[in-house]
Parts: sequence; structure tokens; C-alpha cells
Amino acid sequence: MPFSLQPFYRFLLVIGCILLVIGLIFFLFSLAYPFLIGFVLAFLINPIVSFQERYFRFNRGFAVLICLFLLLILVSGFMTFLIAEIIAGSAYLASAIPIHLITMKESTEHLFFTRVFPFVEQLMALFATLDESQQDTVLSTVKSFTNQFTGTVSQTIQSILHGLSHFLLSLPNLATVFVFSLLSTFFISKDWNTLTALFRKLLPTSVATHIHTALLDMKQALFDYMKGQFLLISMTCFIVLVGFLFLDIKYPITTALIIAIVDLIPYLGTGFIFIPWIIYSFMSAQNHLATGIAILYCIVLIQRQLFEPRVLSASLGIAPLAMLVALFVGFQLFQFVGLLIGPAALIFLRTIYRTKVLEDIWAYIKNQKK
Repeated sequence: MPFSLQPFYRFLLVIGCILLVIGLIFFLFSLAYPFLIGFVLAFLINPIVSFQERYFRFNRGFAVLICLFLLLILVSGFMTFLIAEIIAGSAYLASAIPIHLITMKESTEHLFFTRVFPFVEQLMALFATLDESQQDTVLSTVKSFTNQFTGTVSQTIQSILHGLSHFLLSLPNLATVFVFSLLSTFFISKDWNTLTALFRKLLPTSVATHIHTALLDMKQALFDYMKGQFLLISMTCFIVLVGFLFLDIKYPITTALIIAIVDLIPYLGTGFIFIPWIIYSFMSAQNHLATGIAILYCIVLIQRQLFEPRVLSASLGIAPLAMLVALFVGFQLFQFVGLLIGPAALIFLRTIYRTKVLEDIWAYIKNQKK
């Protein structure tokens, strides 16, 4: 084999290994994702478990149980709060909706009698002045539009019902995944030291060191990302709360907290609540409220668009332009999920660069000793 071809063959070997690892990760995730979730949770709670083991002299298994118990309390408390708010909100809506429906019905009737019907009469008068071929063209266009509109509405309703039925059917599977994730978290975290020792024994020292450094850097980046998101939703909550107090909205604190949590939904964000609220307020002749909520929504939207790249880039140590490009490219490739995949991929690339993995790969390709 000519010596000059060795770097090329090494390059092909590196590319093949990368593709093999990516394919293996996707394959394992599709089959054993509860255990991967358990590994991630065990990795995140490991510092807390080690702290209890070192300073309180707890048995490691007992320390893991304490962490999982606290995690379950937090999740259960959040779910209890959410369900209680939904019940309270449902009771309030049950008493308020009939009144608003009557108001909206009267407003809709007034709109039809004063605006829609006169406009339709003008259209019919104009239609009568057209010749037969023009009338056929108009009718065919209207028929095509109504068929397309009906088909779109029908497809949307079918998609919603299909998604709802799929969600209901997946609930037993979600419960199974939750149980296996907790069990795998317990056993992985309990035997974490043994597993890491085995991991270091099987892999070369340099590879194990790089992987350990990369995992620590990604964990720090994850906490920084969560800190940035918490700062963003805190800003949203404060702005919405001030706006609600100014507009004299009932239950301002609870509603502002719910909207701040909804702000975490990629792409939709606060618009998931604000846009239907604005439409409903306008249709029920509450023009002052509709205008106030619309202005508040614009303020929240501008604040989010201006500060999200800056806050996340400051938390993660990434340039705002790079974060903005990652968000845009992720959305173009993977739609809503891409708004999470894009920054995650950028964090991964930054970690690879900071741990100098690329330098080692290039040295291997060039057959150079570092």
C-alpha cells in the first residue's frame, strides 16, 4: 500500500466509524430509549448522589433513592398544581362561558346583519351583471375554493382526532417507559463507579479522557441552557403579570405563570394562549381587552426574539449569530423539534472543538504522534 494513500484510508475509516456510531445510537434509542433516559438522569443526579455519599456517609443506593424520591415529589407537585389549576379554570369557564357565548352570538348577528349581508347583496348584484361565461368562471372558482376549504378542515379534524387517539393509546406505553426509566436510573446510578471503572478499562486512556471531558462540558452546557431558559420565562412572566395587572385580568399571578411555562413550547410559545384569547375577545365585543392583550403579546414576542439569542449565547458562551443560525437551520430541517435540535447540535460541536477531539482525529489521519 503506498504511504501517500494511508491518510485517505484513515479518513475513510474515521468517517465510517462516525456513521456507524450515529446509526448505532439511533438503533439503540429506538429499542432501548428508557435505558438511555435512565443513563441521562443518572448522569445528571450523580453529583448530588456523590455529595450525599461523601458528606453524609449515606449508602450509595440509599442516596439514589433519596434523589429519585425528591424528583418524584417535584414532578408530582407540579402535576398536582397543574391539575388543580385546570380544575379551577374549568369551573370558572363553566360559569363564564355561557355569558360570553350570548355576547358573542349577539355580536356575530350584528356583524352579519350590518356588514356581511349588505356585502353579499352587493356581490349578488354585481354577479347578475356578468355574462354567462363569466358567471360560470366565478361559480367554478367558488366551488373549487369551497371544496379545498372543506377538504382542509376535514383533514385538520381527522389529524386532531387521530393525534388524540394515538395519545390515549400511548398512555400505557408512557407508564411502562416511566417505570423502566426510573428502575434503570436507580441501577445505573447505584453502580455508577463500577460502570465508569469498566468503561475506563475497556477504552484507551486518551479516548476515555476525551469522552469524560466532553460529557462534563455538555452537562455544564445543559445546566447553563436551563438557566438561560429560566431567565427568559422569568422575564416573560414579569411582563405578562404587569400587563395583566394593568388590564385588570382575574387570577393574574396564576395565569402569568401558566403563560410563562407555555412559553417553553418551541415556535408557538405564548401565542398558543394569546392568539385565541385575542380572537375571542374581539368576537365577544371586548375591543379594549383585545387591544390590550394584542399589545402585550407583541411586547412579549419582541422581548423573546431580542433576548433569546443573547441570553442563550451568554449562558452557553456561543456567539448570538451562531445561535440564531442554529435555530433557523434546525427549524428548516426538522420544523418545531429543530428549535431544540439546532442548539443541541451547536453545543455538541462546541464541546467537540473545546475538548480538542478534532485535533486528535486529524493527527490520527496524518499518522502524527501528539
